[in-house]
Amino acid sequence: MSEIDLKDLRRALGLFMTGVTVITTLDESGLPRGFTANSFTSVSLDPPLVLFCVAKAAATAPVFAAAPSFAVNILAEDQREVSGLFASKVPDRFDKIDWRAGPGGSPVLAGAAAWLACRRHDVVDAGDHIVVIGRVAAFEHGPVNPLGYCRGSYITSGLEQAAVAAARIGTRVGAILECDGRLLLLDDPMQGGLAPPTSDRLGKPGQESGLYGLLKSLGVEADVGFLYAVFEDKATRALAVYYRGEIAGPVPAALADGLFAFDDIPWPRLADDALRSMLGRYVVERREDFFGIYIGDREAGRVRRLVD
Repeated sequence: MSEIDLKDLRRALGLFMTGVTVITTLDESGLPRGFTANSFTSVSLDPPLVLFCVAKAAATAPVFAAAPSFAVNILAEDQREVSGLFASKVPDRFDKIDWRAGPGGSPVLAGAAAWLACRRHDVVDAGDHIVVIGRVAAFEHGPVNPLGYCRGSYITSGLEQAAVAAARIGTRVGAILECDGRLLLLDDPMQGGLAPPTSDRLGKPGQESGLYGLLKSLGVEADVGFLYAVFEDKATRALAVYYRGEIAGPVPAALADGLFAFDDIPWPRLADDALRSMLGRYVVERREDFFGIYIGDREAGRVRRLVD
């Protein structure tokens, strides 16, 4: 077998898209320590185990090898600077960000898409790295998009906020929300029929305006995730942007009649043909568990697969 070109191997491995995390703990003196890592993965659900890798040459390696607990902070797509900070050798990094002590004491970073507090389960020697396996003791996650990494660059899974903010008059931003195999459709007088929850802009979690504000006013706790469709009305120049997501909590009783199983969607009651086409595609892709992004106008466009 020929000798492996390590630089070329690094390029090949870089084609694997990952999330971005900051792994944190406390050292023996109680000081917070942390580093940026994309070598994180789930190992098992029962028991709940995760792992990360750290280079033996890293200054933090002995700390994490000995730490009885640690936290995994899965960064949100607006936390590129946080990733860069913990990938650097800047001193006093924890003084430059907002954080709190999570369960077990390890730092939990403000604004993260999710965090997992873990107890050390095992440490495995693996070449020039050590593999730290932890048992998840507590966790939280929020309705924000995660930060990704591929080919040495950051990637985001949602539509950029700036693009939505710069959209023209008449923009509508909606969410195709699923709950136990059913879709949430609301009677929307502005669109003239049933439609997914829709507003004039996306907004941000916790705000009173935009799509997030609408969901909050309805009492719907939802994880709004990946971009699903972008299409234009050529006549009015209005832009429609739809995400797909899941309802994370109980559905308010007042909205129970708005949950429709895929086979029971009242297609004639939908607001327009564009929605019928989009939701018809969603039903097919959900059953295949293989989604794309539609880009075009109300009459024609292309579905770009997320994986070729």
